Amino acid sequence: MTVRLIVVDDHAIVRRGIVQVLAEHPDVQVVAEAHDYASLRTELKKHGEPDVLVMDVGLPGKNGIDILKALKEDHPRLKVLMVSMYPEDQYAVRAFRAGAFGYLNKASAPEKLLEALSQVIAGKKYVTPEIAQALIENLNAPEDNAAPHEKLSDREFQTMKLIASGKRLADIADALALSPKTVSVYRARILEKMGMSNNAELTHYAIKNGLVE
Repeated sequence: MTVRLIVVDDHAIVRRGIVQVLAEHPDVQVVAEAHDYASLRTELKKHGEPDVLVMDVGLPGKNGIDILKALKEDHPRLKVLMVSMYPEDQYAVRAFRAGAFGYLNKASAPEKLLEALSQVIAGKKYVTPEIAQALIENLNAPEDNAAPHEKLSDREFQTMKLIASGKRLADIADALALSPKTVSVYRARILEKMGMSNNAELTHYAIKNGLVE
């Protein structure tokens, strides 16, 4: 049985590398590539629903987790394997909550991608030991004891990381395809949820907790 697959990543070189690795799987046919939500929607209309979607987390506009949530409404049977440069403890739990079948760090060896894909094709969740640990810790942590950034929504978390990286309001708005006013609302909400008063405190927290470089 041939498995139809679409790869979504905004970096053409990275996307090509992922496609080349996946092409080594005997049962896989990569039917399309996309670089953001709009181009993915175009490819879905053109090719129909694939069996598996391999998608980056850090996409322009809607990030991979937001896209995953949106896809689940119209394509509930679609299996999604998330790939990301972000460490497992930052986004994996959020990805699985949103319905992902697997999460893999881009620094992993190519054979790990093929292993993850085989698991997903078989209808099983692909969980690395690091992700298993993060899921257990998340499950066992009382809500009151959750780290401040764990209280943020996915979009708030993404915004917080951009603020902490030193991005200007206008740049954040462009990156997330939002209005500057909306970003300001997110910023205020983030500061309130995290009990902080300014960007400097956010930046210090993010660096201390390894959320930004």
